[in-house]
Amino acid sequence: MNTAPLTGSAFARPLAAAALLLAAAAAQAEPTSVLFVGNSFTFGRADPVMSYNHQNVRDLTEGMFNTNANGSNAYEPRPWGGVPGIFQRLTFQAGLDYDVAMTTRNAATLRGHMLNTNPANWDLRSNLSSQAWGQVVLQEQSDEALTRRTGLNSNPARFNNYIDKISEYVQQGTLATYRERDYYAGATTTEKTNNCMAISGASSTACNAQRGTAAGLSDTFRLPVNPNASASTQVYLYQTWARPDMVSGAFASSTDEITGVVTRTATPKTTYFNDLETMTEELRVAYAGAANQAGDITGIAPVGEAFMRAVLDGVATRNFYASDALTDGKIDLWFDDGFHPSKYGSYLSALTLFGTLTGQNPAQFGYVELAAAELGISAQDSWMLQRVAAQQLGFTPPPPVPEPGTALLSLAGLAVILGRRRWLAARG
Repeated sequence: MNTAPLTGSAFARPLAAAALLLAAAAAQAEPTSVLFVGNSFTFGRADPVMSYNHQNVRDLTEGMFNTNANGSNAYEPRPWGGVPGIFQRLTFQAGLDYDVAMTTRNAATLRGHMLNTNPANWDLRSNLSSQAWGQVVLQEQSDEALTRRTGLNSNPARFNNYIDKISEYVQQGTLATYRERDYYAGATTTEKTNNCMAISGASSTACNAQRGTAAGLSDTFRLPVNPNASASTQVYLYQTWARPDMVSGAFASSTDEITGVVTRTATPKTTYFNDLETMTEELRVAYAGAANQAGDITGIAPVGEAFMRAVLDGVATRNFYASDALTDGKIDLWFDDGFHPSKYGSYLSALTLFGTLTGQNPAQFGYVELAAAELGISAQDSWMLQRVAAQQLGFTPPPPVPEPGTALLSLAGLAVILGRRRWLAARG
């Protein structure tokens, strides 16, 4: 058997053949369009993730921000790439052609995206209807899905309702008439209204308003029909993770409004869970319930469960507030505030989303994965997180070094997609 390395024309022939095969396939299909809908858990909160690969992500809110930055954080400057940027880089390496876009705003809820509860000139809903999407990923505010607790933004009624409404809107284009009060417990209209007001903080008018796309509704509460709805749009839920700042043992911290630097104090913080497992399980149940209620959700990206698996497998640090948390030799999944993801947490999020949306094994990249290297994540840490995501999704992690044939095919795929995008750009 000839085991000499391929060089010169001997290397070019199989590469060219693979490129031709992929080019023929690519010519038959447009890129898969995916829209990420969410907030800072999606756009990344801090560099290196926040601006990562922004050149290959369409940020549909950047123009709105440039028109009116009111309510935005000074320490979250544009451009943004975030988790979608990492996702795009993974699909590119896998030889997949994805057109990646995102509509995100700090602290945004899914209700905020649907009803445009934002400053003037922020029309987040228009991003949902700006084109027919192949896939849409919905990420809710981190505590909205939780059981109602004083001191939290938990509002499972809104969580369930607006997952249902957004999926209906992007798939059907219209919304059946509804009143928000009807998603709250109560034997009578008055009881439902009172619960809606008490839990959501909304007015009686807001709780009782008829909303939808029907022509006979009040102009104030009537939503425009989505002209680009598609019944084939796949809707996925981005399950978020347990937050150390909500778990027993947490300490309060403050964030500088200009620089974004987080300073931890010695003051114990009010918490709501005894451990990460309890919060993870509550989120898992909530997302599963919302998907079942909506009925038209393609799948759930179990990012929160992947975080928990990394901790249980000894890959990631459990106690964010421990004195040795930064020196225990384990991966730190959370940012300095014990709330947002670190670059490692965002990377694990993107890996889990990649496996969920594409159906491909997120451990296929091995030690040579490019996004990790560009984010400053070591090859070993990258591989461990790939394994966690793969196992969470039910894949068997392959050996971490790709076979030569796979490497050639990946290179060919990258060349074909790059060439196709240049061709599309040239066509205008």
